[in-house]
Amino acid sequence: MLNKRLGIALIIVSILLAVIILSIIGKLNILAQNSGCFPQNSECIRIQNYFTLSNAVIGILTFLFSLGIYFIFFSKGEESILKRLEDEKNKKINEEKFSILLKGLDNYEKKILRIIRDQDGITQSTLKLKAELSKAKTSQIVTQLEKKKLIKRLQKGKTYTLHFLENL
Repeated sequence: MLNKRLGIALIIVSILLAVIILSIIGKLNILAQNSGCFPQNSECIRIQNYFTLSNAVIGILTFLFSLGIYFIFFSKGEESILKRLEDEKNKKINEEKFSILLKGLDNYEKKILRIIRDQDGITQSTLKLKAELSKAKTSQIVTQLEKKKLIKRLQKGKTYTLHFLENL
């Protein structure tokens, strides 16, 4: 949003300055015609210097106008790139936290927790099949993870859905 405001301000300033410069160039043209400029005339050399300066100012104004257009229409890509980089950074941080968390668990708990994290809301019976463990072993590990406050078990009919608690 700040880029749009800056772009609009740059466009307005460049348009106002362009109007002023064009009016000055118009007056210089009239002055040059009234003086009957020839290369030997000293008045014409002074007017020519003003024309050279005004051309440089027109170049600067064109740059400001173009920069304003860029800020309004094309800077959205930068915002999306920054957002994507921030999301990737957060994902990487979460992965590092998760890998540190896994270091304190045994192999069965790691396996179960990974499955629950990958498929949030998985039923306990589906978890048993994916983990290739018995119903009793799965239930025991889920209870241990629940006591450690790593997952939450919610009843759904005759079974439970399991949810990974990300607020570690």
